[in-house]
This record gives sequence, structure tokens and C-alpha cells, in this order.
Amino acid sequence: MLAFQKSNAQEKPNIVFILSDDAGYADFGFQGSKDFKTPNLDALAKSGVKFTQAYVSAAVCGPSRAGLLTGMYQQKFGYEENNVPGYMSHSGLTGDDMGLPLDQKTVADYLQKLGYKTAVFGKWHMGNADRFHPTKRGFDEFYGFRGGARSYYEITKHSKKQRKEDRLERGFEGYKESEIYLTDALAKETMSFMERNKENPFFVYLSFNAVHTPMEARADDLKTIPSHLTGKRRTLAAMTIGLDRACGQVLQKIKDLGIEKNTLIVFANDNGGPSDSNESNNHPLSGTKANHLEGGIRIPFLMSWKGQLKKSTTFNKPVSTLDLLPTFVTLAGGDVSKIKGLDGVDLLPYLKKGNKGKPHETLYWKKEARGAIRHNDYKLIRFPDRPAELYNIEDDISEVNDLASVHPEKVKELYKMLFDWELTLERPLWQLKRVYEGKAAVRMDKYRKPKINN
Repeated sequence: MLAFQKSNAQEKPNIVFILSDDAGYADFGFQGSKDFKTPNLDALAKSGVKFTQAYVSAAVCGPSRAGLLTGMYQQKFGYEENNVPGYMSHSGLTGDDMGLPLDQKTVADYLQKLGYKTAVFGKWHMGNADRFHPTKRGFDEFYGFRGGARSYYEITKHSKKQRKEDRLERGFEGYKESEIYLTDALAKETMSFMERNKENPFFVYLSFNAVHTPMEARADDLKTIPSHLTGKRRTLAAMTIGLDRACGQVLQKIKDLGIEKNTLIVFANDNGGPSDSNESNNHPLSGTKANHLEGGIRIPFLMSWKGQLKKSTTFNKPVSTLDLLPTFVTLAGGDVSKIKGLDGVDLLPYLKKGNKGKPHETLYWKKEARGAIRHNDYKLIRFPDRPAELYNIEDDISEVNDLASVHPEKVKELYKMLFDWELTLERPLWQLKRVYEGKAAVRMDKYRKPKINN
């Protein structure tokens, strides 16, 4: 049980967490893009802190979200793979039975007990079965879809896919499709929730499916894209305009409601951009979604709180989306020392109180036989089919200079640390029928050289 502070509930800060889906590391203005126009998110970056070394706990959507929602490495409770049809489990689970284990508390569970109104808008991807539903995992309100991806437009009886988890849902089993572009609809619902709860502390988890496939953009946004961008890259740029516009509407609503000084705003992405399926740009990082190079696990990450966090600042030490739960719960008046097994830390002391230490000296990743560890400046990547690779991330952000043969003792040290960590994990609750997942099974040499694609 969390300890409560004695402060008046209405004095507690609101928390708005915005998550984009499959965006490229460099596909935002505040990350250096010249072609992708994101004025609203650029303004958010200038209003607070930009993290230059922010990581997710997994290189694919589902496990990454399980980690950020629980504040602990998701492999600790067996959530190592995406929960999608085509998987199998050692206990006979089917696709719909795969989800965030019910014995795991979410950040919404903790905030709800601390007096917050909680809501998730958009992609859930934490289990399709009713028992995994957001309204049973700490969220008072839900408007979105249970699965991992769906059309940005109305799904009708004539649509090719009629899966329950793809359908747009309000609350529990309140199915009704939106008549407007889904990215816009999610922003609209978020603004309505904030309006209705402006007198109470609230937590918003705005979980966009943008810019995940399918590649569908508004026609008017496509018309604004420069002619030198073509194909998927052109569509992605237009979808990013839609994402930025929706974020801008939510941010403006916070200002209009007069709650800007009492609202912490966080923007992040769920994993690296999949440069094959949507032609995202992860420059200067090597790698892509589903692998453990930096392009698969390092993300854009912003935090803003008017009057509390200094404007136009950068934080250059490693942080993780595992840090969201302890940051949010502590801010809400909870005592995270009472929560067993947390791997994240409260970030605000490092930003507000001058804590000069590192939030994390060591971070881990694992998927099947593949794994990675970053310890201080060095990162080891372990493969099932060839020797491990070692990089000095501070000196070599693009991971092009393998130092494994130069520092064999460092390889041995990090290998042992990675193995020791793996001994603390549970067996995966489900696995792919094949040995490795799609592109992740391919040698990563094709992703080695960062793509320059402004």
C-alpha cells in the first residue's frame, strides 16, 4: 500500500503522458528534421527538458508498454514478446489470453488510489481478453482499441478485418467507430476528459497509434508535403503532421483550462522507428525497431512543467521509460519505496534539485536469445548466431566501431552482468512459433549504417 501525503487532492499536479508509436528518432523538428514539420512538439521541447539518452525497455510495442506501465523490466513477469496471433506459449495460451499479468499493478492503479481520475486514449496492446481491459487495470476511462494496430479510418462491416481488438471502444464493450481520422478523435476525447476533470487531479495516457502502419494520412496533410518526399516517406511525413497537430490541440487545451502550471507533460515514443515498413529515419543511430542497436531502443523524450522545469534544457544522462511510474507516483504523493521490484527511478530530483548522479549506470534488454546491456559508456550486444559486439556509446553513437576484440575483458565483464540479470527473470509466457521474429532474425548488417534522410 502506498503512503499518502497530507496535501489537498486538488493541489496535486495533473499528469499528461503522450506516447507516439513507431516514430523515427530523427523524424521531429526538435530532433533535427528539416522535412518533418512538428511545430507543436518543437514548442514543447523548448518549454522544458529534452532527454538525449532516453531508452525504452524493449524494441517492440507490447513489451515496451508493459515496462513503462509497471516501472519494471517486463521480462520479470514473462512479458517478453508482442501479444499477437501466431504466437504460442508453454502453458497453451492463445492470442487473446496473452496480456499483462493480472498480478502486476499499473501506474494507473497507483494513481487511482492516490485520488487521480485516470484515462487511456488510443492503443492498449496489453491483452485482448476482457480481464486485461484498461478499465480493469486502473483506468477510469478508455477510448481506443485493445489491439496493436488498426486503420485510422472507420472500420465497417465491409472492412476486410473484423477482429474485436481492432474495433474502437468507449469504456467496456461500447463499440462505435469514429467518423473522423483516428489521431484527431483521440485528441478530441483527451480534451473532453481534461475539461470534465479540471477541478480534480487527473492522469492522461494518450497512446497514439500514429505513426504505426497502416500508412494512412489525411488528404489535406498529404498536399502540404514537399515533392521530394515520395512513397511511404511522404505518407509518414503527413501522418506526423497529424500527430503534431493533435498534440498541439491537447497542449493548447491545457493552457486554455488554466492548468498549465499544475500539469506535468511528457512526450515519448514506444520503440525505434521501423525503417522498412514506414521508411522512418533513426539517424544518427544504427538499427531499427525489433533489434537492440540504438535505433531500436533509443527514443525522443520530452518533459515540461511550467514554472517547475527550466526551459530549453537538455539532460544528457541515460534515462528509461521505466522511470515514468516512479516519477508520476512520487509526484502524486505516493511512496514508491513501498512498491517491490521497481527498476525505474524518480527523474524529477535530477531535473529540479540538482542531483548530479546518473539515474541509471546500467540498463538491460532481452528478447529470446538476443540481449544487450549498457553499463556506463559501454554497450554489449549479444547475438545467438555470431560473436558479441561492444561499443563505447558516448564516443560512437552510431555503433560502427566494434571494440570487442580491443577490450575482451570488458566483453567478459558485461557478459557476466547480463547473465546475472537474466537469472532474475521469469520464463517468457509466450513465444513465436518461429525461432526469431521477422526482421530481427536477419543479420543486422543491413541496418548498420545510419540512414541520413532529413
